[in-house]
Amino acid sequence: MSDQNKSLCDEKHFNDFYLKQVQSATNFAFYKCGDKDNALDLVQDAFTKIWEHCATIDFDKVKTYLLTTVNNLFLNTIKHHKVVMAYAKETPNHDITNQNPEYLLEEEEFKIKLQNAIASLTDAQREVFLMNRIDGKKYREIAELLDISQKAVEKRMSAALKIIKEQIENI
Repeated sequence: MSDQNKSLCDEKHFNDFYLKQVQSATNFAFYKCGDKDNALDLVQDAFTKIWEHCATIDFDKVKTYLLTTVNNLFLNTIKHHKVVMAYAKETPNHDITNQNPEYLLEEEEFKIKLQNAIASLTDAQREVFLMNRIDGKKYREIAELLDISQKAVEKRMSAALKIIKEQIENI
């Protein structure tokens, strides 16, 4: 049966697609968010959306739809996280610890600066930065996964490091 005659609403075709794509989609999500559990959640949500909209998705374009959905779900998570962080800044923290308050303040400032620095990167810079620093991928591997040149990876990484260094240096 050719791909044109396949329907995602057919459970067998959907399962075949799932089994073929789940690992690469999970890797893609992991490179985006840097957390295995969150990556799995994003991928499962994306496959759920595909199943719910199976009748309207062209089988030839479903892989692109899958990765686009994972990316959009990730971006929605980032937006939600920013709202939560903004709320947390306004809400006093009443945790009692035995650590030096000055150390805790510096640690919290560093975390916030790092999160803000990573959040301020473009999607392309953040993706390359996390793939390299979190997953330990080499520039050549990243270039192959993203279907870009190694020079493009180097340029994105260089820009990302420059931004992060500028924003964290003044701590």
